[in-house]
Parts: sequence; C-alpha cells; structure tokens
Amino acid sequence: MKPSRINGRPLDLRNGRIDLTHGAGGSATAQLIAELFAPHFDRGDNVWLRQGNDQAILPPMNGRLAFSTDCHVVTPLFFPGGDIGTLAVNGTVNDLAMGGAQPLYLSAGFILEEGLPLGDLLRITQSMAEAAVTAGVRVVAGDTKVVERGKADGLFITTAGVGVVPDGVELDGARARSGDAVIVSGHLGDHGMAILSQREALVFDSPIKSDCAALNGLVAHMLEHCRSLRLLRDPTRGGLANTLNELCRQSGVGMSISEAALPVRPAVRAACEFFGLDPLYLANEGKLVAVCAAEDAVALVQTMRSHPLGRDAAVIGEVCTDDHAFVRMTTPFGGERLLDWLHGEMLPRIC
Repeated sequence: MKPSRINGRPLDLRNGRIDLTHGAGGSATAQLIAELFAPHFDRGDNVWLRQGNDQAILPPMNGRLAFSTDCHVVTPLFFPGGDIGTLAVNGTVNDLAMGGAQPLYLSAGFILEEGLPLGDLLRITQSMAEAAVTAGVRVVAGDTKVVERGKADGLFITTAGVGVVPDGVELDGARARSGDAVIVSGHLGDHGMAILSQREALVFDSPIKSDCAALNGLVAHMLEHCRSLRLLRDPTRGGLANTLNELCRQSGVGMSISEAALPVRPAVRAACEFFGLDPLYLANEGKLVAVCAAEDAVALVQTMRSHPLGRDAAVIGEVCTDDHAFVRMTTPFGGERLLDWLHGEMLPRIC
C-alpha cells in the first residue's frame, strides 16, 4: 500500500518556492526531505540514509580513514558544465582523492534562502545524486536549514566526506624532493573562466565549460601504474600558481615551471587577455597537480593520458632546491618571473 503524503498534497516542484516552514523541522521539512531529497539520494543499497537516523553508523573499513569537509557558495548556482550540486560532490570527492583515498560516503548540509524555486533545488539535487553515482559515493546523512529572503543568495551547500586510504599509499604535500617532475592533468582555468562568462553573460566562439569532475578514478589509475608518486593536489581557488606555492612551502623546496609547457585552451587564454587576468590564478575543479620521481614522469603522463580525465596531461616543470620556496616560471622568450601567492582571489565566489 502506498503511504499517504505527509501534508496531503505533493510539493509543487514546478512553481513552488522554499519558505521558512521548510526549515522549521515540522511536517513541511519532512515533506521536503521525503519528496525532493530522498528519491534522488536514497538509491540502491543506501541503507544508511534510508534509516532516517540523526547519524549514519558506517561499516568497518580496511585501511586508514580520510576525512574532508568543504563549503560551496558559488554564484551563479548554474554555470556551463555544472552547478553548485556537482561542485559540492566533486569538490569533496577530489579532496579525499588527493590523499590517495577511495571516497565512500558524503554528508550534505543545505542552507536554503526563502523564495528559492523548488525547481532549482530539484535540479541541483538531481545533479548531486548523479555526481555521487558517477564518483561511486553515497550521500548518507544531511541537514536542511532555511534563512530569510536576502540572507543566503539562493543556496549554500556544505559537504563532508569519508574515504579509505589503501595500505602502501603515501601521498603528502610535504614529500616533494629536488629533481622531481611536476605534472598537471590537463587544461587550466576552465572553471574560473566559465563562471566569469556566465556572470557577465559573455558568449565566445568556442564555448568555455567548467571542468568540474570527480578525479578519484584518475587517481586510482595513476596509483596503479606509478609507485613513485609523491603528492597530489587539486588547484581550485587561487589556481595553479597558489597551489604550487602551497606545495613549495609544505615541502621546503622551490619549483621551476615552463610557461610554454602549460596547457591552456586558446579560448581561455584569449578571454584572460581581454579581462586582464592570468589563467594560472583561475580556479580548476577537475584537474590535479602531481609530483613524482623524474625517471617515472614520462610513463606517468602516458598513464594519465589513457584516462578520459587526463588526456591532456603534461610535464610542466621540476622541483628544485630553494631556501625561499619560490615558484619561478621561464617565459617563451627566455626570461623568468616569480609566480607569487595572490593576497586574495581574482574571482570571488568561484566554488
């Protein structure tokens, strides 16, 4: 027998909007969970979410636990190549994967603004569910709160994730050594420029889409074929330049990068020139930086290129001894410039 609806009539997912009752913990909240969230997150054997408890008690895991949390405040909520939902899932999955972990479980917290169209929330929930399936993770716990109109810019999402690191895998930002090779998995700056183009309603001859993707499959492929991986990092806010500076500081080394070796799409490069931006400081949401022993660099790049998310992988430089932990870039004209930290960010609200 089909259970009766909590409030007697279904949510109007086409024309309805979030109101304060949806966050009050009563029947309106229960209906939102039952009719909008649960049908998409409660898939297959997701028994932990289906139990409806205040926590998910997870089964024992073999290996070391990895845990990460992330907040997502991107504007606009929808952009070419994704939305805040795909970003929320993939961002936490990737943070776990950079430590060599197999991501397994996620939680999701939603801060909803009064007046948010239910249709937009449904679309974002569907995106999250599809991204979770693609990444092989389950959303096992969550929470929903509603704030007054004008207090949340539509929707904010916080995700946390748990994964397991297999025995023998040791990836750490402090493990780079002089002489190691520095590799990126593909084109840089796509996500940041996709967000900017959407904000400014710009149309390019070659459409620019976010690279938002879950990288755990690529990482597993890399670990299977390369045992000399020192570290991995996803160059999100602050882009490649800030990420390399972060790694140099952690490892106490410098890096020498070749500008000519950096993969940047012509459309992104042209747009950056138009706006006066540097693609090396633009956010990426589906790329990674890898450092490995120099003798394994060619084989690792070939391995990465055999995976759909690493087809444009390239060696971009090397780790060097530098007491100042500087990142230096050689220009195509033979000059050299420092890639310094940004004090803030060129494009706020990027993820």
